[in-house]
Amino acid sequence: MDTVTIPEPISPVKDFLSKPQKLLIDGKRIDASNGETFEVADPSTNTILTRVPKGGKEDINLAVKAARNAFENGPWRKITVSERGKLIWKLADLIEARTEEFAQLETLDNGKPLAIARAADVPLVIDHFRYYAGMASKIHGESIDISVPYAPGAEFLDFTLREPMGVVGQIIPWNFPLLMAAWKLGVALAAGNCVVLKPAEQTPLSALHLADLFAEAGFPDGVVNIVTGFGDAGSYLANHMDVDKVAFTGSTEVGHEIVKASAANLKRVSLELGGKSPSIVFPDADLDIAAQGVAGAIFFNQGQCCCAGSRLLLHKDIYSDVIERVADQAKNIKVGPGMCPDTNMGPLVSREQQEKVLSYIRSGEMAGANTLTGGKAIGGNLEKGCYVEPTVFENVDQKMKIVKEEIFGPVVVAAPFEDIDSVIARGNDTEYGLAASVWTKDINKAHKVAKGLKAGTVWVNCHNIFDAAAPFGGYKRSGFGREMGIHALENYTQVKNVIIQLNN
Repeated sequence: MDTVTIPEPISPVKDFLSKPQKLLIDGKRIDASNGETFEVADPSTNTILTRVPKGGKEDINLAVKAARNAFENGPWRKITVSERGKLIWKLADLIEARTEEFAQLETLDNGKPLAIARAADVPLVIDHFRYYAGMASKIHGESIDISVPYAPGAEFLDFTLREPMGVVGQIIPWNFPLLMAAWKLGVALAAGNCVVLKPAEQTPLSALHLADLFAEAGFPDGVVNIVTGFGDAGSYLANHMDVDKVAFTGSTEVGHEIVKASAANLKRVSLELGGKSPSIVFPDADLDIAAQGVAGAIFFNQGQCCCAGSRLLLHKDIYSDVIERVADQAKNIKVGPGMCPDTNMGPLVSREQQEKVLSYIRSGEMAGANTLTGGKAIGGNLEKGCYVEPTVFENVDQKMKIVKEEIFGPVVVAAPFEDIDSVIARGNDTEYGLAASVWTKDINKAHKVAKGLKAGTVWVNCHNIFDAAAPFGGYKRSGFGREMGIHALENYTQVKNVIIQLNN
């Protein structure tokens, strides 16, 4: 086939892409202060979708000022927690009514299959906002019984207040653009903060479409501000002296810079960073389910997941069987434009990311790893896009870059193991600690491995399962702090203790 027929987006998406894109600052849609814009491309063809404002230092300053004013002087802090929850719920309703629009924008912008955006990304976003809409009225302090040894006979009432941080800077990645925005915004707004959101320059469109909905939902001006731009805008935000907390999802390298930037005013920081997650398969697992599951763990979202199961550890007794099954799964994945209904895996997000992944593949081959399948860019009718074949490596060792470093693409490295203790050690032999999966029917074995692994999430007989109520975050160089669930509130609130003497 010489050509690929890609379905046209629906009219609202076309209309959105055709109109001038604007920043959201203090409730107004405005151009970048410098008047500059940059192109946003569809990675399936590298055609230009639209141009968006290239925000910089001045725009970050304006956004932070707007957020500060909204937090200190606006109506946001005065509305009840019930009203706050209703606004977040209304936002979820507005997104739900535009599910197809957001799904198509995610696909065009990121490259992921439209079926995945429809079934996972957007529904998870809606559920996330509704979860935190309900959580807004359940953020509370506690009463404490105290006895003061140096004040005999005195009576005290001691209680705590859980209060918002203030102005929050949020920097999100390009692999799940809308979902990462929801992960950040939902909890921040439920806790009563005001936000400056900086989307990834590769995938700003769903955030800009979301920007249209805050006023419609009833949020006061300045509560949410969205500034598109490059890394310098994110750096200005992280370094800003009037930002009380910064939340970042992205690479470990940039995470280091975020921590350094926080030192100037000791702002609170939470980081969700990289991973090199193991998928561990024991002989007693259902091998049909396990082979399909571990293939999905790495090839889902083109391997562009921080928790992707990029290290496949197979018991020696089933190694040959399972690795062959995974390679067969990889060979049968239909790669193509995300908008095509039969696509199982889309392109990588950009030409830069495609080349990065291919360079890792070349390094693995040069180091002696055996390529069971894949290993190349996809040419022919897909040559204009940023495609990489689903790739399975074996004959790897711990010294190889493809084993040690996060590739962030559809590349898995496989190795055998002999027993529980050795695979736990192998699973932990990484600087990362974001996630892992264990495949076994033995509950005792599952518990032992889950307890032994140094990872923020351990899935058993599944992978890439997320829920708004379930905390997510890393150990070691995979970051600190948690997204989602009640645990995320700790990142966006601060505790005040009040002590009253009663018998004065």
